Amino acid sequence: MTNEPEQTIGRGRRGFTPPRHGRQKRRGGVVLPAIAGVLTMGLALGGGYAAYAYGSLSNGVTKINAITGSTTKKDDVDGQAQNILLVGDDHRPDNATPEEMAELSTTSDGGATNTDTMIVLHINADGSQATMISFPRDSYVDIPGVGKGKLNSAFYYGTLNGGGDTGGAKLLIKTIQNLSGLTIDHYVRVSLLGFYQVVKELGPVDVCLNNAVNDPYSGVNLPKGNSTLDAKQALSFVRQRHGLPNGDLDRNVRQQYFLSQEARKVLSAGTLLNPIKMGNILKAVGGSIQTDTDLINLASQMRNLRPGNIQSATIPTLGTPTITVNGAPLSIVEVDTVGLPAFVQNLVGEPEEYTKAGRAQPAATSVTVLNGSGVTGAASAAGTVLTARGFQVGTPGSSDLTKATQVQYPAGLEKQAKAVVNVVPGAVAVRTSAVTGVTLVLGSDGKTVTPVPAAGSSASSPAAGSGSSEAGSTASKPAATKSASSEPKPSSTDVKSYGKEGVCIN
Repeated sequence: MTNEPEQTIGRGRRGFTPPRHGRQKRRGGVVLPAIAGVLTMGLALGGGYAAYAYGSLSNGVTKINAITGSTTKKDDVDGQAQNILLVGDDHRPDNATPEEMAELSTTSDGGATNTDTMIVLHINADGSQATMISFPRDSYVDIPGVGKGKLNSAFYYGTLNGGGDTGGAKLLIKTIQNLSGLTIDHYVRVSLLGFYQVVKELGPVDVCLNNAVNDPYSGVNLPKGNSTLDAKQALSFVRQRHGLPNGDLDRNVRQQYFLSQEARKVLSAGTLLNPIKMGNILKAVGGSIQTDTDLINLASQMRNLRPGNIQSATIPTLGTPTITVNGAPLSIVEVDTVGLPAFVQNLVGEPEEYTKAGRAQPAATSVTVLNGSGVTGAASAAGTVLTARGFQVGTPGSSDLTKATQVQYPAGLEKQAKAVVNVVPGAVAVRTSAVTGVTLVLGSDGKTVTPVPAAGSSASSPAAGSGSSEAGSTASKPAATKSASSEPKPSSTDVKSYGKEGVCIN
């Protein structure tokens, strides 16, 4: 199993230490890039304290130009809402002693920096609700200008050829934007040491497990039920991957859960009204953060947020296979790239333009049907029913496999998209620049076009896959060769609320 990022276009510059991405020897993984920098300050600002907080952070935070260019309203699907990319890397302290490494339950990494935690924090327009959308580090995705690779290698490739941390941030942001359909408004990154220092200042935090765990790789050893974690135990808790039913996917759950529980602690009066504790937290977070913006202003957008209003979700996946890249096995998370924008839109809500739009007549609506269900003949069958309903239907085609049936449309065709959604119960309308016309993508959820009801009878949905076969109806697979994997299958990506009292996880 290789510990280097899979090579695609080219190799790194001479003398550069590449990040490691193999499963067997991984020791990294850090989370919660803005636990104090975002959640704390949002409710701690007032009078002279705001000036003090700003001064403390300004002295330590590193500003980088991670967000470039302007986003038009046409391309921004969630309007005034904010999307903050929170990145946790496993960079160890420079010149750290073996004792300091032991305190972090890790070893020296030779100077590499891996973005092992990537969460898009979506905050609604009034700042009262937030959703953490986790992107597993092993997600096998298209990296612009590079090709296929693990998501946590995007930052590394961006740093090459003089790109540095700014180049790494820009390429990671572009990769996630292309993948999710969301516009990233801000960027916050924190190191392994920064996480440890912040949790240390916050003090012990309570967690609850459904089962006992003992993982020597991460250093976590906890009983079933409630436990109170110090900073070292917390670091081990959010880094655990081995021994969990769904591997890296369950580690995302750990991270989401811990952040939600820490939010409860941060937002308590005992933390907010203690200026010494707050001062120490701000100092700890300031020296370990990179961001594109003023954290005070960023936090002010969350002034109405409460722990119970923080939701968690992980992007939809299709499995955790082992593939072969350049002759070597590579364990990956296969992302439902087709269904991801629909999943995200279900989380953030439909665009205002779609909500306000009327519904076009079928005769004024042209639609193409693509089969992403893996069921032979599904697109042809759906196209036949759409034609019977009066729609202008193009030649059916194929799509990569996806779970969610969706109606994709470009900005300006909201009325036509509504006409198609009206006859495909349960389909999600997704605005995207990836299509030039209304496109119905059938997923494995079995949703399809409701047939024209016969005289004197009610409509019923046809069996999935009925009708003739179209060429290439099965989903296309990555070029790399898959082999049997010992990794468990992923669990549901349903939205969870981990910020409520008494919640336990696996």
